[in-house]
Amino acid sequence: MAQLKEKKVLTLAAAEKMIAAAKAEAERNHIAGVIAVVDDGGWLILLLRMDDAAFVASVELAPGKARTAALFKKPSQALEESINRGRVAAVTAHDFIEMQGGLPIVVDGQVIGGIGASFATPEDDVKIARAGLAALTE
Repeated sequence: MAQLKEKKVLTLAAAEKMIAAAKAEAERNHIAGVIAVVDDGGWLILLLRMDDAAFVASVELAPGKARTAALFKKPSQALEESINRGRVAAVTAHDFIEMQGGLPIVVDGQVIGGIGASFATPEDDVKIARAGLAALTE
């Protein structure tokens, strides 16, 4: 057994808690969009599309941002900033979303998933994703 590591995993209950907190933050701010939580492999656990979501495309953007954050182990904004600083080759990353709004879910130093949000503005995306992430530690 010495060759095996213990691994934390996201549960559906944890994803539901995060989505509920993110949705509550969106409602407090009178905005609507899409929120998604993925596991450490980038696979969707839960997606919420709020009534009157800002963009229909958010149904693909939110889980894509979450997947990007989980697999790159950093906020999706890091890829956007890399491109903005001239690393244009980063746009060739297939099936990743190089936009703000995706955050890795880190527990005990391990990335166990990602949360992504897609609303009307990048600032709203990050704010909502952070609210969902904060619920995991409450």
